[in-house]
Amino acid sequence: MHANRPTRLISFIALCFASWLLAQRTCAEAKPLLLGLTDFSQFIREFNALSGAPAVCVVPNDRVAAWMAANVPLFDCPDAQLKRIYYFRWWTYRKHICRTPQGMVVTEFIKPVSHAGPYNTISCALGHHLAEGRWMRDQHPLDDYIHFWYRSGPHVGPAPHFHKYSSWAAAAIYDRYLVTGDREFVVDLLDDLIADYRRWERERQRPDGLFWQYDVADAMEESISGGRDAKNIRPTINSYMAANANAISQIARLAGRAGISEKFTATASELRTKMSEALWDPKAQFFKVRFETGALSDAREAIGFIPWMFDLASPAQAVAWRQLTNPAGFWAPRGLTTAERRHPAFRSRGVGACEWDGAVWPFATSQTLNGLIHLLRGPEQPYVTRGDFLAAMRIYAKAHQRHGKPYIGEYYDEITGDWLITGPKAARSRDYNHSTFCDLVITGLVGIVPRPDDVVEVNPLLPPDAWEWFCLDNVPYHGRSLTIIWDRFGERYGRGKGLAIWVNGVEIARATEFGRLCGRIPRPAAK
Repeated sequence: MHANRPTRLISFIALCFASWLLAQRTCAEAKPLLLGLTDFSQFIREFNALSGAPAVCVVPNDRVAAWMAANVPLFDCPDAQLKRIYYFRWWTYRKHICRTPQGMVVTEFIKPVSHAGPYNTISCALGHHLAEGRWMRDQHPLDDYIHFWYRSGPHVGPAPHFHKYSSWAAAAIYDRYLVTGDREFVVDLLDDLIADYRRWERERQRPDGLFWQYDVADAMEESISGGRDAKNIRPTINSYMAANANAISQIARLAGRAGISEKFTATASELRTKMSEALWDPKAQFFKVRFETGALSDAREAIGFIPWMFDLASPAQAVAWRQLTNPAGFWAPRGLTTAERRHPAFRSRGVGACEWDGAVWPFATSQTLNGLIHLLRGPEQPYVTRGDFLAAMRIYAKAHQRHGKPYIGEYYDEITGDWLITGPKAARSRDYNHSTFCDLVITGLVGIVPRPDDVVEVNPLLPPDAWEWFCLDNVPYHGRSLTIIWDRFGERYGRGKGLAIWVNGVEIARATEFGRLCGRIPRPAAK
């Protein structure tokens, strides 16, 4: 009955050693300038006291504070709720970093679920996992995780369940490179990415060049426009495939493979044009689903904002964003809905079976706010503002609670904020890793704009008078450690007035006015 105890003991000891080693490695490499453990340790004590079974992960609760102090960007701002949830989301994220016989992976659910593959892995939120995790100092978990998806299957090929869900994986991998600067890793993966793109073409591409998908395989069950068996042309998979083609083109350029780069640039451009022609509804002024019959859906859904995540929409199509803040559109008291509230079928599919017919899903909120970040950094438009982005982030942060305690789950009611998975399934939804938050703070509110060159660009998406101060410290970027400081009067941090960028403790740029700021990373001195 207890014959497996020695094996379990050995596994437990190995797990403890792995977590200790990870903490030691990241502690040795971290170089925060201003912030440290004392700035968030009270949150960790609160989070560790939450009820629920502990996760079996690389970094357990008793080591998470030291791991976070060394391994993730540290954040300070006047908005207590945003700051608290920022650290809560890192606290939950590390729960999903698990060691397996095939290396480390990042899970979506902590508890095992029937639709997962080996080690409880699910591919649908892979893009979110990479966007959030790219800001960790130690990237070994994500290196392993990416290789798991592309090289763990038969004959060292992709995992068999990789295509169970649509994915913007190649785009997320390239975006991760823009933060890490690890050219060798992405170049080594290029042939895998190309082969995977060709596989998607065989499986989901139509004769007209567009891609179809079931809504459930887009991770969006029970939507107004879709069906579990309907082969619709959706803004999701078409945006993902165009973005993946663009990413492959960029990686091929890094690899010096000009012919491949040109071919995938053309592929992305052609798909972008076809998608705009087929899915843009000029009357509704929105990207929509096109049915197998050839007709467009009559519903505006949040997936119509996805093209902006990847800069695939034209400036004229920015008119779609006036629906974001319209109470009859997507703006609800407790979050951004997944379908327009004016539609007759809004919230008509029932409750508790993963409906995407209007209720708020953090998965979709993350995509929409990511698209909004790209829109606000593009050409001027009159439809949404930086103030709208901050308001949406505050509402999103407020949603992270249940019974007065920090919580992140699957989806929730747009009016009450009540999480909609109840009963036995509620336990599986705790600490659900199906969205981003920290990445939206880092790239949106603080405004780091990842780039392939040695320029650090900061463009905070805050109204100029919103905050008197903020700091993002210990940010791993291109092998260095960044600190971004905004201190209007120079009294909060004692490092002078204005907005400043520091690299490894050395100031490289400063402006007295709030806005876009750039500085060049110093090159190492010649030996």
